[in-house]
Amino acid sequence: MSQTISLEIGGRTMTIEIGKIGRQADGSALVRYGDTIMFCAATSKKEIKEPRNFLPLIVDYRENTYAAGKIPGGFFKREGKPSEREILVSRLIDRPIRPLFPSGYFYDTQIVALLLSADLENEPDTLGIIGASAALYFSDIPFTTPIGAVKVGLIDGQLIINPTASQLEQSLLNMTVAGTEEGIVMIEAGAIEVEEEKIVEAIELAQEPIREIIRQQKELYERLNIKKREFTPVEIREEKLSEMREKIGGELLEAMQGKTKKEREAQVEAILKRLLESVPPEKEEEIEEIKNYFYELQKRLVRELILNEGRRIDGRGFDDIRPISIEVGLLPRTHGSALFTRGETQCLATVTLGTFEDVQILDGIGEEAEKRFMLHYNFPPFSVGEVAFMRAPGRREIGHGALAERAILPAIPDEDTFPYTIRIVSDILESNGSSSMATVCGGILSLMDAGVPLTMMIAGIAIGLVKENDRYVLLTDIAGYEDHFGDMDFKVAGTEKGVTAIQMDLKIPSLPTQIIREALIKARQARALVLEKMREVLPAPRPELSPYAPRIITLFINPEKVSEVIGPAGKVIKKIIAATNTKIDIEETGKITIAAPNMEGAEKAKQMIREITVEAEVGKVYTGKIVRLEDYGAFVEILPNIVGLLHISEVAHHRIRNIRDVFKLGQTVTVKVISIDEDHKIRLSKKALETPPPPPAGTKPWARKDTQRRGFYQQPFKNLRKY
Repeated sequence: MSQTISLEIGGRTMTIEIGKIGRQADGSALVRYGDTIMFCAATSKKEIKEPRNFLPLIVDYRENTYAAGKIPGGFFKREGKPSEREILVSRLIDRPIRPLFPSGYFYDTQIVALLLSADLENEPDTLGIIGASAALYFSDIPFTTPIGAVKVGLIDGQLIINPTASQLEQSLLNMTVAGTEEGIVMIEAGAIEVEEEKIVEAIELAQEPIREIIRQQKELYERLNIKKREFTPVEIREEKLSEMREKIGGELLEAMQGKTKKEREAQVEAILKRLLESVPPEKEEEIEEIKNYFYELQKRLVRELILNEGRRIDGRGFDDIRPISIEVGLLPRTHGSALFTRGETQCLATVTLGTFEDVQILDGIGEEAEKRFMLHYNFPPFSVGEVAFMRAPGRREIGHGALAERAILPAIPDEDTFPYTIRIVSDILESNGSSSMATVCGGILSLMDAGVPLTMMIAGIAIGLVKENDRYVLLTDIAGYEDHFGDMDFKVAGTEKGVTAIQMDLKIPSLPTQIIREALIKARQARALVLEKMREVLPAPRPELSPYAPRIITLFINPEKVSEVIGPAGKVIKKIIAATNTKIDIEETGKITIAAPNMEGAEKAKQMIREITVEAEVGKVYTGKIVRLEDYGAFVEILPNIVGLLHISEVAHHRIRNIRDVFKLGQTVTVKVISIDEDHKIRLSKKALETPPPPPAGTKPWARKDTQRRGFYQQPFKNLRKY
């Protein structure tokens, strides 16, 4: 029998329905907000086949195109492998759910989220988080901490809960917040230099609707009296861990401190190898368990060193940043390049500038869109000293790339200012933590090296946390061990003025807002130091583009002239492209973009288009060729395909009886445009460029004036009927 929860969030009704569809799953939920409907199903195995020390959780989010009344593109006309957006939403659902499973629950678990209906205004990602929580909470899976999630926007200085897609286009902030009753468990945000205090205010505002979503789930849960399955947790026996600590604890702590990553890992591996070699053959099944205890001992030693002795394993203070080295312009044939090294994390960032033909076409459930800025993050196995197949980018690479792209995006100039397609590639050459934030720094430097006129300079830093009960320590610029054995990875990117991106992941159930505020302050202080280092190497974007980058010119013409530039069957534009070796894009609005390998070709194409589209202006002087003679005057081509009438009365200050006595076909004549009527007919004058002769001696001024008036009006009115 189905049960429904209904509540108001952000001025709109949200419903959560369970027990209606997907009843063979361990738990399922249908979440509706407006006309956006998300279905989530949760299943979990009841047995563990091999020892492990982690939760094998899989989250798969899929957008069915039928949700928006569309048929998929491509030859097969059906959904294929997950898109980047689907992967990013899958990660977004995973991150707040993962730390809330009970300790020692290492059973294979899967959450499937299907978008069934999309109104393209109410975002589905937060519904996926809520639906996943409900599917788990109302199942027999031992998940007992429901969560809520909302978006927060910032428009005209006002914070808005769950802004629509239309509102988000105007918002300075797009932040997803997920939390429990006690605090915040996940944050994902993109922003345009939003101050830290405003970020904290947004987080605090999000907590009220989050708690309401949780309260409604709990009320229904109590009514249904759901029984959770029993399971055998994978536990650490303290007496066995104490034995291992006594045996190798001191040696292991010494091996982990104050060394390079390679030296540290080599010594730690040697200790583990010796430990495993001591296991007798008849107890080989204990090897995986020993590895788990060894990992737990490492974790406790690192945390105790930080909390009890106030030291980090590499000897830094809590607020210290690892040594930074920067080199720019190291790859001569790329359009821009930078090598950013922070400690033992190294990013090689390169920039390629493309034309309008290189934009990425995004064909999702919404309207087709173009993307002119892309960042691709690569994490090869050698960067961590491993051997593995080089395959297509995985979820982690896509997620890290999206975070860095979102962080840098506010600095990218608009298309009118810089009409290039921009691609950054970040190759992580070595990694010991915070490679995504190194990508932000390296990406900005490579853009500056390429001569992209950035609107701001951005850097990124990761803040870590070690927390035991009420004791906690925040760590600036966390390295790999601190990420693995700590409780938080809080990545923050931005300028000295504010934040452009945030990603907060926890390994503990939640955090209070006060700790988040402290982390944001530490991130701002560290960011300022990193930006200072970056400016020492490259204080501003280079004034010129790389000689190997294409040159792009944008011009605007009268929309009525577009057809003339294109020509019949594209004949004219094809001729220009062939003659100048350029690429030309023409919009109905009259905007024309010209791309060429060099500026000479672009300027030549521009001139050819100008010659086709140029229009006569009243008061301007032109030299043209006579193309036709009539009794009442001469037609002069003053510009390509633009002809005006030089009336016989405008040839000279004296009377002309026959126009052919003065002009002949093909003759060049200089004239002035004296008027253009509503039908675009152009009247020219030659005598307007000449000085009138003085009146004859003895002639009264009024008499000459009267004669001229009669001469002007008698003849032209008769002949203008032909024109």
